[in-house]
Amino acid sequence: MMSDGERLDWIRLARTHGIGPVSFFQLIRRFGSASAALDALPELSARSRRTRALKPPDRDLVEQELGAASRYGARLVLSSEPDYPPLLNDLEPPPPVLTLLGQADLASRPTVAIVGARNASAAGRKIARDMAAELGRNGFTTVSGLALGIDGEAHAASIETGTIAVLGGGIDHVYPPQHKRLYAEIAASGLIVSESPFGYRAKAQDFPRRNRIITGMSLGVVVVEAAERSGSLISARVAGEQGREVMAVPGSPLDARAAGTNSLLHQGATLVRHADDVLDILATLDRRQVCAPPPRPFEFDPDAGEPSDSELQRVLEALSPHPMPIDEIARASGLPASRCAAVLLELELSGEAQTLPGGLAARAF
Repeated sequence: MMSDGERLDWIRLARTHGIGPVSFFQLIRRFGSASAALDALPELSARSRRTRALKPPDRDLVEQELGAASRYGARLVLSSEPDYPPLLNDLEPPPPVLTLLGQADLASRPTVAIVGARNASAAGRKIARDMAAELGRNGFTTVSGLALGIDGEAHAASIETGTIAVLGGGIDHVYPPQHKRLYAEIAASGLIVSESPFGYRAKAQDFPRRNRIITGMSLGVVVVEAAERSGSLISARVAGEQGREVMAVPGSPLDARAAGTNSLLHQGATLVRHADDVLDILATLDRRQVCAPPPRPFEFDPDAGEPSDSELQRVLEALSPHPMPIDEIARASGLPASRCAAVLLELELSGEAQTLPGGLAARAF
């Protein structure tokens, strides 16, 4: 069990601008602890080609966040702690820190995500309500993003049986404001989850991270109505990459709100019409396989020393704006995967590369 000081350092490292979940855990593996990684940041920052130093928040700021969350009724949970959602903890990497408000044990029950269009049709809303209510009666916790439309219907229909809302902003930022009452009901009897710091207001770029948590907390995801370029389709793609079951409700080819779900079905998603279909599919899943973490795409070689300028340049030239698998980057650069890992960390710390969940990396612009 971590000491209070070690917890503070874990949160400080996670809250450092320029360090995402991938680089966070790379630093932990490289230096052995968050405290040691924080001690190494000034040297890493000085050695990198960053114009701005990596500066973790002061301990006072983190203590203020912990206090504000506590007064609000919420608490911060680290990925190394027992109350952390178990399915989410099996991701590589999981979010290092979450803020939880409500009943944390709901995340330990069988969970299924229901997502879809904000401008949902009356039929789509009814399908979402009926499905969520029936899944709840059968012991499943529903997970969604508190958005208007399908998300809100799924939450509202499963308040009594258990629902989890994942936010893009801080745990205290109710978005959209139309769901203030629904938010309060979920906080009272369900669970609200956020990866963002307390007091943070969500921006557009935060919602893909929220979607990754929604699908990562779930055995499977059901998409009920989604346009061709919908965020729900991103959730479905991420769910597939996470090894989760992707299900979709078919719709009329004449309705633009069904274009995305019909496309998912064409690509191989499982067709579901109602809760019984979802229950049949989830009953066939090997939950041990769903829960199993994927193999780490690379590990550090502790005896290899610091990357040379030549190695940094070779990996940088191998990167493209489009995320590519680490093994492809290693092959293009002519470096072993473990060496490529060390170089990518240096490039991310310098702001020139971006490492992403799922063993991917891209050039930063």
